[in-house]
Amino acid sequence: MSEHFSADAVVIGGGAVGLAIGRALALAGHETILLEKNRHVGMETSARNSEVIHAGLYYPPGSLKARLCVAGRVRLYDFCTSHGVAHKRLGKLIVAARSDQEEELSTILRRARDNGVDDLKYLSKAEVAALEPELAASTGLFSPSTGIIDSHAYMQALLGDAQTAGASLALQAVILSAERRGDRYRLTVQNAGEILVLETRLLVNSAGLWAQHVARTIDGLDAKFIPPVHFAKGNYVTLDARSPFRHLVYPVPEPGGLGVHLTLDMGGAARFGPNVEWLAATDPSEIDYAVSPDLAAAFAPRIAAYWPRVTARMLSPGYSGVRPKTGGRENPNADFRIDGPQAHGLPGLVNLFGMESPGLTASLAIAELVEEMLRDH
Repeated sequence: MSEHFSADAVVIGGGAVGLAIGRALALAGHETILLEKNRHVGMETSARNSEVIHAGLYYPPGSLKARLCVAGRVRLYDFCTSHGVAHKRLGKLIVAARSDQEEELSTILRRARDNGVDDLKYLSKAEVAALEPELAASTGLFSPSTGIIDSHAYMQALLGDAQTAGASLALQAVILSAERRGDRYRLTVQNAGEILVLETRLLVNSAGLWAQHVARTIDGLDAKFIPPVHFAKGNYVTLDARSPFRHLVYPVPEPGGLGVHLTLDMGGAARFGPNVEWLAATDPSEIDYAVSPDLAAAFAPRIAAYWPRVTARMLSPGYSGVRPKTGGRENPNADFRIDGPQAHGLPGLVNLFGMESPGLTASLAIAELVEEMLRDH
């Protein structure tokens, strides 16, 4: 016999965005349950990224990515300070390795200002060299608001806040079906081999790579409100030598990503990536996270464009992550999809699709938006 539970709000997905939403709903007074399919929170997209706090430079003005990144970045720095989450506001350089890339820097500068980012600075060749002597760049931009974060510590802090506010977490919890009954959703959940029935008034699908799969289990949700699945894999290599850099270093962006850039972890170790590898798989369980041993040789020439001293022998295969995207190759930089009742017509339901970068940076602002969408439901 199935066990029956009820809650005011259920959030599906225990990555950074889902945890932030669960926290926001619990703090707003909702009895909240977080459901995560894995053995621990944050084991997929949130654990396989660059751990960068983005300033909000690249995204089209007025887009969800632009608005939520800029707002979320301010909230995230404040949260890290108040909760003791390890982070560093290192700043980053965006460099034009060749003079024909300088126009792209001007475009980024204009777009950043349109997004309300007013601290981006244009640097001459000499000024770039003064900040990072080993870089080869004709010009650059410096973003002092960009930083790094211990994403795992951040997620634990979000979970701690949510649980202190009364939220519960169920791990190894897989949604089998969700149907609308009266003014509530009735969820059938497989939890570590047991079948549970869970009723809730508010339902948030923040399942990341699995968001479309979860959406298809919701009875009554028209398929036209479920976007196609697009996965872009990003691979990283690590620098075996001591890093000579004090800041993050980015080339000009490429379609679908920000180029093979240099990031630093909290201990100062350097890694390069990600590239953009479009996957044929549409089932997250089929994703292969292995990193090719040939990647160092492939990355070295791209890195050498702005750091000439690098060689393939200095690099080792690192890790990979997969971005859930709302657009494919033809629209690689498509915006987030955050669909509330006004979009699909089902009361009390929010679906989040394409929660890729800058989702970590924007997570607290995303959570505020979702809580507002559900406030009158």
